[in-house]
This record gives sequence, structure tokens and C-alpha cells, in this order.
Amino acid sequence: MNGCERILAAFRGEHTDAVPIMLHNFMMAAHEAGITMRQYREDPSAIARAFIQAVEEYGYDGVLVDVDTVTLAGAVGVPCDYPAGEPARVRGPLLTDLSAVGDLPDIQISTDRRVGVWLEAVRLLRNYFGDEIAVRGNCDQCPFTLAGMIRGMDSWMMDLLNPDREEEIRRLLEYSSGITVQFLRLMAAAGAHILSNGDSAAGPDLVSPALYRRFALPYERKTVEESHRVGLPYVLHICGNTGAILDGMLLTGADGLELDYKTDARLAHERMKHRAVFLGNIDPSGVLALGTPALVEQATHDLLMLFRDTPRFILNAGCAIPPLTPPHNLRAMIRRARSVRG
Repeated sequence: MNGCERILAAFRGEHTDAVPIMLHNFMMAAHEAGITMRQYREDPSAIARAFIQAVEEYGYDGVLVDVDTVTLAGAVGVPCDYPAGEPARVRGPLLTDLSAVGDLPDIQISTDRRVGVWLEAVRLLRNYFGDEIAVRGNCDQCPFTLAGMIRGMDSWMMDLLNPDREEEIRRLLEYSSGITVQFLRLMAAAGAHILSNGDSAAGPDLVSPALYRRFALPYERKTVEESHRVGLPYVLHICGNTGAILDGMLLTGADGLELDYKTDARLAHERMKHRAVFLGNIDPSGVLALGTPALVEQATHDLLMLFRDTPRFILNAGCAIPPLTPPHNLRAMIRRARSVRG
């Protein structure tokens, strides 16, 4: 089997000849290719070159095409900073008065230059790899987190606790859903094999499970439904310890959950092994970046043994791999995985 076949088989719940591996390594790939974050986010050929070099160097099965967490926010007019050596970041809200949500402009993100860079990178990678290596097109943020960026995260958290603002909250979430869904459709047309979004603000580190179910889950479900409408499997990623909302995340209908290293893998295994693909969740900092090869191999071994009774597993780090991660540690993780049959 080739890499793409392994990855897609995991989503179908089918056993493979080897454990599928998909890495969240865009910062490390850019660093090793000698590409700055500014060059990376502005040049689709640089993105493609970074991932091609990484796949050829480490021999894994699927690339996760990620750029930053603020591309959609920037496309709708949220002020953003674009530092040369780091991923882009939001620097302030767009919507300072929630009652003005109806005044937000109708945006077609296909005309946004940064969205175009992301899409062209996926086209280049799909053209290069064909169906040999899986290409996962990450579509930036789910509606809940995008709404928080538009509103300003502190104000958004306060809004959610005010029952008098629910109608306006829902209007902002519907607006954000329209933006997110556009990216899913564009990414599918660009040739991605798999679609995904992050919803970093929806985790228990920031909002209660009750607020997650009320305001985030229904709109995550919309993104899953759109991905299925265009015929592609979908992965949802939420940062932090998601144990308290795992059942809710599964209710979205997502085909896979990419979980942070803070989430108890045993709990995730129990909840997910017959329902969705587990993607993760080696600690990207404490183990991959700062650990020894022996520690990396042991952590990988433990995870592989835990999920040995299900084909719904794709090995990955628990979140983005730091750029200065030692190459021998990444090789140790992949070497250990390749020693086990899928």
C-alpha cells in the first residue's frame, strides 16, 4: 500500500500493511527547507517545496497543509500581524459592538490573496504526489473560533455568558459558518483528499462543556456536513484536554479527531475506537522537541499498543511540531511505527 491508501483506509476502518502516519509539521518542514514563515505563507511553491522535502526525508504517509490560524480572520477584515519568523496572529477585533453584526460585509474569500496561496499549495502538492501521499487541506478555523477572532476573544467569552445576546451570537456564528464553508468547498476543488478545521477556542480550557455543546458543536456539525457533501472525510482538531467534550466532538459526525497530547489517550481509545479515527497524540514539545530518541520511541510504542485493536488510528503529534525539533527524534517516532503492522 502507498501512503494515501493507508491514510484513507484508516477512515474506512480497514486494516493496512503499516501504521499510517500524518504529521502536523508545517513549521518544522519550513525550517528544514530554509524557508521563513513570511516566505512560507506568501509563496505556494515554498509551501509545496517544504512538504515535498519533508516527505522525501522522513517517509510518512500524509501531509497536513497548514499555514496559520488567522487566514480566514484576515480575509474578513480582522486586523492581523504577519511576523517574518513566526505564524501570523490576530492583533485586535473587527466587531467592537456585537449589535453591529448585521453590518458585516458579504465576503467571497476566493478573492483573498492569502486564501489563494493556501489553495495553490494544495494544488501543487496534489499534482506532485497524485494519489501516492494523502493531502489534507486544513481549512483554518471552525465558526466558533472564527467568531471569537472577529469579535475579540475576551469580548466573545463575555458575550457567551449573557443570555440577552444570544440572537446576536447566533447571527455571528451563522456569518462565520458561511466563511468556513466557503473554504471547505474551495479546498475540495483544489484537490485535497481530506478536509479539516481547528476550533481552538472551543475547548474546555476556555469554555465549559455546556457552552461547547450550545454554541460550538452545532456549527462544527455544519462543517462536517459540508465536507461530506463534497465527498471527503473530515478531521476536527481542538487544542487542550478535550476529555470532557469527546462525546460532543463525536456527535459532530467528524470522521477523525486530531487530539492534543493533553487528552487522555486511553479515554479517547475507549470512546473512539469503533466510531472515528484518532489522530495524535505524541507530545510535540516535551517528547518530540525536548525528549531523547529513547523517550520518543517509548511514547510511540505505548500509543501504538493502546490502539493496536483498531485500524482507526493515524500516528501524529498532539499539535504542531516545533520548528527546532531534532530530526533524529522524528525519525525515532516513524521508525518505531514502521516496525508495527497496521
